[in-house]
Amino acid sequence: MQLRFVGCGDAFGSGGRFNTCFHITGERANFLIDCGASSLPAMKRLDIDRDAIDLILITHFHGDHFAGLPFFLLDAQFSRRTRPLVIAGPQGIETKLPEVMEVMFEHSSKIRQRFDLSVVTLAPQEQRSFGEVTVTPYPVVHGESGGPHLAYRVEAEGRVVSYSADTEWTDALIPAAQDADLFVAEAYTYDKMVKNHLSLTTLEAHLPAINAKRVVLTHMSDDMLGRVDDLPYTAAHDGMVVEF
Repeated sequence: MQLRFVGCGDAFGSGGRFNTCFHITGERANFLIDCGASSLPAMKRLDIDRDAIDLILITHFHGDHFAGLPFFLLDAQFSRRTRPLVIAGPQGIETKLPEVMEVMFEHSSKIRQRFDLSVVTLAPQEQRSFGEVTVTPYPVVHGESGGPHLAYRVEAEGRVVSYSADTEWTDALIPAAQDADLFVAEAYTYDKMVKNHLSLTTLEAHLPAINAKRVVLTHMSDDMLGRVDDLPYTAAHDGMVVEF
């Protein structure tokens, strides 16, 4: 299995990085976690075959994680995609998706797709399977807007990848990422406490309990990006590929 960081930036493009979008592939699994506003051009820059993607998991409804979907779906329509697609996310996704499409491109939510599109609501701690991919969502803490907010534990082809999503520390991250082959974790700041976000020093205090085999940091502000060369952890950059 491999994860490619299509985008690993924060909402403000710190360091010139694209919004959050991870592309995970294996022999049979092919899916995205999040699809921020800049994700389609980022995928095209990396020459990613969007038609091969079967599933898109959305963690929450902030634009840097969700607002790329209208572009992705219209591109799929105009490129004559025929492969079915599932978009799954927190409660409300079935109404949020057409709303964001109408904001971006009026009447686009009413276009009849050439492909089968399923929009699925994921409930916290309720495991769901999509072909080769099994997903367990966990509730996290990222303020009142853009929610509900979910971290994901994803099992595919005998491997486990977990993603914290945007969140301040919550004990739900322990079962979400425990013993995972790869834990992608927000480290928005180094030690500064910012409400609804996770600092590296706070994360570090809980890593022994999480016991993930590998940790990669993402969604970093300028505060963190200025320190990445001195960190004992792998820091994501756009285009980076991690095997797990």
